[in-house]
Amino acid sequence: MPKAVDIKKLQISVENKKLVDINLSITSSTALIGQSGSGKSLTLKSILNLLPSNLDLIFDVKSDFELNSLNIGFIPQNPFTSLSPMTKIKKQFFCSNEKKLELLQLVGLENFVLDRFPSELSGGQLQRVVIAIALSNDIKLLLLDEPTTALDEKSKNVILDLINSLSKKLDILILFVTHDINSIKNICEEIVIIKNGKIIESGKTLEVLKNPKDKYTKELIDSTFENKEFRK
Repeated sequence: MPKAVDIKKLQISVENKKLVDINLSITSSTALIGQSGSGKSLTLKSILNLLPSNLDLIFDVKSDFELNSLNIGFIPQNPFTSLSPMTKIKKQFFCSNEKKLELLQLVGLENFVLDRFPSELSGGQLQRVVIAIALSNDIKLLLLDEPTTALDEKSKNVILDLINSLSKKLDILILFVTHDINSIKNICEEIVIIKNGKIIESGKTLEVLKNPKDKYTKELIDSTFENKEFRK
């Protein structure tokens, strides 16, 4: 597996106004943290080559593999809207039946799920299906965009544990985009804080949580951990 995806320059602009101007290394498991409007989603879309046509992009990246749909898996925010509601789950995979069964087992789902429509499954089950579909190819990079936002607390914790387990078992790079530091503290080794399209702090996750340097980072941590558990 490649050690990293090294984004040497990522600039996104509209009418000469820069929306994002960063460099970023995705090593093992990396979290990109910031509030709404900070540039997280634009960064993800640029990697996925899904930026709107009205935006200008400069993207200089070094990687041991090509950044394309075969090598990148994507887990969106809401599993309810990421699957076709009128299509049975088995028709939403693009792989062999044998592979489908392997993937379901990998994410902890039983085979009966394949014959269900999305509306017949819970949010947690649907997100497991989405994860399984994302792993249909032998991906090298998994992008996660607030993957537990639409889930209840119990389902959220189950999905986070699953992501943590899969990242280690499959040995793939992860970029976990969220505003919720609590969701990545046990998953991501590295953390990157973004504000107004610029990276203001980065480092080992636990080190940043224990000793944040920037005021914005401190505010994010304080809003997440009211008891200041990482300051002790």
